[in-house]
Amino acid sequence: MLRKPELAHKWAHRPLLGIGLMLMGIAFYVLSDAFLKYLMGTYSVPQTAFLRAFSRLIPLSVVLFLQGGIRHVLSTNQKKRHGIRLIINLAYTYAFMLSFSLNSLTVVYTISYTSSFFMVLLGSLFLKEKVTKEKWIAVGIGMIGVLIALRPGLDLFEKGALIILVGTWLGALNKILMRKLTETENTLSIAIYPNLVMILVSFPFLFKNWTSMPWLDITLFGIVGLLTAGGQYAVAQALRFAKASTLAPMDYSSFIWVISLDFLYWGQIPSLFSFIGMIIIISSNLYILYCTYKEEKGKVLTQEISTD
Repeated sequence: MLRKPELAHKWAHRPLLGIGLMLMGIAFYVLSDAFLKYLMGTYSVPQTAFLRAFSRLIPLSVVLFLQGGIRHVLSTNQKKRHGIRLIINLAYTYAFMLSFSLNSLTVVYTISYTSSFFMVLLGSLFLKEKVTKEKWIAVGIGMIGVLIALRPGLDLFEKGALIILVGTWLGALNKILMRKLTETENTLSIAIYPNLVMILVSFPFLFKNWTSMPWLDITLFGIVGLLTAGGQYAVAQALRFAKASTLAPMDYSSFIWVISLDFLYWGQIPSLFSFIGMIIIISSNLYILYCTYKEEKGKVLTQEISTD
C-alpha cells in the first residue's frame, strides 16, 4: 500500500492534466467573480466573504464524507505549514474582495495578471523548479498581450491598485504553498481549511454589516459557492500534477472568459486591440503547452536510453 508521499510522487508528473485542471479552475473563478462583483454592489465585504465561504463549504462537505469523513481527510502533520498558508489565503481573499468593491473587473484582472511573474519567481525560489528560458519568454509575451488587449491608462495605479498588486503577490505565494502541501496532504483538506477560517474570521463582523437578502441573491451566493469550490479543488489538483512555473501562464486564459462575459451578459463587443491581445495570450499558452510536451518527451527518451 502506497503512503501519501509515494502516492503524491506517482501522480506528480502529469503536466497536461494539471494544465487542463488549471484552465477549468480559472474559468470557474472568473464566472464566480462576475457574480460576486454584482452582489458586492449591495452587500459588505465581510458578509460577502462569509457567504462565499459558507456556500462553497456545503459541496465540499458532501465530498468530504464521500471520501472517508473528517478524520480521514482533515488529519494532518503539517499544522504549521497549513497555518502559514491560511493566514496568507485570508489576506489574499480580503484584498481581492476589497478590490472588487473599489474597481471594475477589467482593472482587477489587468493588475492580477502579474501573478505569472510572481509564480514563476516564487516557484524557482521556494520549490527549486527549473524555469527554462522558453517559459520566461512565454510569460513575457503573455503579459505583452494583456497590455495590448486592456491598454491600461495612466490612472491604473490609482484607487485600490496597490491592494490588487499586494493581493496578487499573496495569491501567487498561496499557490506555491498549496503545491508544497499537495506532496503530503489530501487535496480536499487544502480546499476546506481556508473556508473554515474565513467563516470564523468574518462571523464577528456580521453583527454590524448584515443586510437581509432576497431569494435571488441567496441563489446567486449558492452558485458562487459551487463555482469557487469547484475552482478551488481544480487548482489544488492542478498544482499536484504540474509545476507552478508551467501553470503560471495559464492565468492569462481568464482574459478570454472576461471578454466572453462582457459580450454575453453586458453586450460589449471587444475592440481590435482586445482581439490582437487575445491571439497573443492564446499563443503564449499554446507555446507553454509545446514546451511542456517537449520537456516530458525528453525525459521519457532519457529514461528509455538509461534502461537500455
